[in-house]
Amino acid sequence: MKIGDKIPESLGRDAQGREHKASDYAGRRLIIYFYPKDNTPGCTAEACSLADGFERLQAAGFALLGVSKDSMASHQKFADKYHLPFPLIADEDLALNQAFGVWREKKMAGRVYMGTVRTTFIIDAEGRVEHIIDKVNTKASAQQILDLIRN
Repeated sequence: MKIGDKIPESLGRDAQGREHKASDYAGRRLIIYFYPKDNTPGCTAEACSLADGFERLQAAGFALLGVSKDSMASHQKFADKYHLPFPLIADEDLALNQAFGVWREKKMAGRVYMGTVRTTFIIDAEGRVEHIIDKVNTKASAQQILDLIRN
């Protein structure tokens, strides 16, 4: 996915089993953030930053979706534990990760494996990618987004 690309219509199911579609957000701006795994330090910091800044993001006209390959049950526990006010999409088949190009080869401690590369996409009111943040500041993710859209 690159700037100007239209996002796919099907965005997957959240922890409650509710299906999300791009058309659900027509006329609104949308933030879709991809993260590797529920309940890990970086992913928790990012989710909590977005939760803390959620009202400001909404006031700026944004809806927000988090996406990882974790299950609906894992997402529900994660959202409940940290009081996350936005849906988390369970992308267990990796369809959305692959559509957005964030399922890639990663390296850690000399090991090479496939995984989700932490990335945030800002989508315009017409469903097109407006900005891509590939160097996410997990502890200040909401502020990073707000700073970007103000420029």
